[in-house]
Amino acid sequence: MRSTHRFTAVALSSVALAGLAACGGSSTTAPPPSSSHHSSTAQKPGGSSSPTSTGPGSGTTKPATSHATEFNPPGDIPDTQVYVKFSVPNSHVVLRVPEGWARSSRSGTTTFTDKLNTVSVKDVTAAKAPTISSARTNEVPALAAAVSKFKLGSVTTTTRAGGSAVLIAYQQDSPPDPVTNKVVRDAVERFEFWHQGHEAILTLSGPINADNVDPWRTISDSLGWK
Repeated sequence: MRSTHRFTAVALSSVALAGLAACGGSSTTAPPPSSSHHSSTAQKPGGSSSPTSTGPGSGTTKPATSHATEFNPPGDIPDTQVYVKFSVPNSHVVLRVPEGWARSSRSGTTTFTDKLNTVSVKDVTAAKAPTISSARTNEVPALAAAVSKFKLGSVTTTTRAGGSAVLIAYQQDSPPDPVTNKVVRDAVERFEFWHQGHEAILTLSGPINADNVDPWRTISDSLGWK
């Protein structure tokens, strides 16, 4: 009798274990979501999605690259500037000057201006060619006395197509603008050429932040004698 009860208990236990195993098979943990579900988009109400904003209150994505604004700094002479031949009145000097610039004459000096730039030229009688020493002794003190907030840069010799010259580089304050009354800090190059008893003084000026190296080279290279 005891053997019969033991067999029955074992049989019931086996049936119970089988049922538990069958139930456990249906509760297997689901695999983690694939990586495609972890995008950089943020879910909006209603199920739609949009790119993640880059700042507080922003609803758009910041552009990958930004575009720099292009402009010519004040005083830059454009690369498209045209130059024309000019003979200085009552002198032996010829050179090329920017076309269309306003022209004026005073005390033997011819001046061309456009916005913040100036080109002036003068022919004077000189028995000897200028030197660095003579420029430092004579011209520099005269400029310091006449030029607003004069600051000397250098006194050197240079060579241009028309010959050698003494070059005085300095800074100055421009005259006040007649409309705005503003004053601009100018860079100035003063060339002193000499030929057979004549000295040609060529002065180029423009704002210190302007890039006028090439235009100034074009003008100073063009100076010659007739």
